[in-house]
Amino acid sequence: MTNRLQERYTKEIAPSLIEKFSYKSSMQAPKIEKIVLNMGVGDATQNAKNLDEAVEELKLISGQQPLITKAKKSIANFRLREGMPIGAKVTLRGERMYDFLDKLINVSLPRVRDFHGISAKSFDGRGNYTLGVKEQLIFPEVDYDKVNHVRGLDVVIVTTANTDEEALELLTQVGMPFAK
Repeated sequence: MTNRLQERYTKEIAPSLIEKFSYKSSMQAPKIEKIVLNMGVGDATQNAKNLDEAVEELKLISGQQPLITKAKKSIANFRLREGMPIGAKVTLRGERMYDFLDKLINVSLPRVRDFHGISAKSFDGRGNYTLGVKEQLIFPEVDYDKVNHVRGLDVVIVTTANTDEEALELLTQVGMPFAK
């Protein structure tokens, strides 16, 4: 069983991208490679329980077990030592990735207060898009009553597009609500 977004990509989006950018091969059409969800937990240095909560929430949101990220170097001002656990991340590929993207576009983003669309300026120059979510409560899986801290998370959409223009067109056709 394929996801409706995945099906729409193969039937409508890829052919229209090939036509618009006049690619010679269908393999040149940009596609979404993976989605990385990253949640930094700065207060994990004082209270390790906060990190466990973040991991559980990320597990609920993504549907797969997060990887705990560790500090790369020591910073005395933040009471941080190299190797201390300070966050969690998940890499989604394939069907889970399309499921998450579908849920993000159609369910979660419309739940953001005063939502007028996402910025089209958050591309990195190589066709990847980064979106910052201020609170994890916009995801339907997260139970409002069980949340102790409101945490944000980064959603990085990695595409095979060579330019930001191609990636913007791909994400627009997928249905990302960019601000006008």
